[in-house]
Amino acid sequence: MISPKTKRNIYRIIPFGLMWLIFSIVYTLLERGILGHSNHYPSTGNPYNFRSAIYLTPISATLTGLFLGTLEVLYIHKWFRRLSFGKKIFFKSTIYLIIISLFLILVTAFSNYLARGTSLFSKQIWDAVWVFSLSIPFLSILVYIGAIIIVTQFYAEVSENVGLGVLRNFFTGKYLQPVEEERIFMFLDMKSSTTIAESMGHVRYFEMLKTYYADLSEPIIEYLGEVYQYVGDEIVVSWRLKNGLQNNNCIHCFLAMKAALHLQTDKYLKQYGLLPTFKAGFHMGKVTTGEIGVIKKDIIFTGDVLNTTARIQDLCNQYGVDNLVSNELIKQLQRPFPFQIKDLGETTLRGRGEKITLFSILSV
Repeated sequence: MISPKTKRNIYRIIPFGLMWLIFSIVYTLLERGILGHSNHYPSTGNPYNFRSAIYLTPISATLTGLFLGTLEVLYIHKWFRRLSFGKKIFFKSTIYLIIISLFLILVTAFSNYLARGTSLFSKQIWDAVWVFSLSIPFLSILVYIGAIIIVTQFYAEVSENVGLGVLRNFFTGKYLQPVEEERIFMFLDMKSSTTIAESMGHVRYFEMLKTYYADLSEPIIEYLGEVYQYVGDEIVVSWRLKNGLQNNNCIHCFLAMKAALHLQTDKYLKQYGLLPTFKAGFHMGKVTTGEIGVIKKDIIFTGDVLNTTARIQDLCNQYGVDNLVSNELIKQLQRPFPFQIKDLGETTLRGRGEKITLFSILSV
């Protein structure tokens, strides 16, 4: 079984390969248009064969894109996380262009070695490499590759900012027309956030909030959640019904979030003098999902289930618990439960006439 985190990384890497593939096909066709029926490159005299190029160039470009995408997603992206949008694109694009340049130089050296039959480290071979690396064809290829890298980096940063799923939905137009669907929601709110912000100062509090959100991200990914909104110190997490009910992911996500913060106790106490805690409300129901906005596009959910979930979460303090789950969701969860639940009875939510039965998850 592929873990949700690995699957997410694969989805992030694949677009790099696709973009390099598209750019390579464009390049190959442009090259064909410029060279026409010529069987060699005028500037270098190297042989040119369109039938070979139309296959080999896209294949090599796709593999290069997937390689760079893997580097980006698994390693290099993390090094520049604290830089601005523009600086990330500039520095990462520079690194990738250097990697590609070195690769092309090594390929050129190896090609000359095969053609000349002399030592790979002979002066004759590296003089030829030096001449080629300063030639117009080589520099023009680097400019084109640089453009591809910048486009892919721009995509990567936009995807990171708006969310991979949201960007994919914009591309496919899934919610261009409103769609009715059933979803599970978790409204997760930091306890005593106002008091904490006043005691440590708003700038330092904001730094803690960034750390807090980062530490809660892994469980959301692992249990197939989708971050709908960050509202101050509150996170609204959503699941498609199938994903949320599968292995009781929605509940396990909450429990994993608690465990993730507990593991970082020493870090929070050392950096901020306290360990933040949270409370959460769970509910499920029908929402209408669709694109909205003119100046700024967004994909939003509308429906009574959101208001109900927020009000359920508001009751956590009244019941003295850190989570409340509606009866509607409890009835849909997979049994037997791998955790203990407590029936808290019926209550009337603010602004609603009908009563709702609430439960609380006690432990695993």
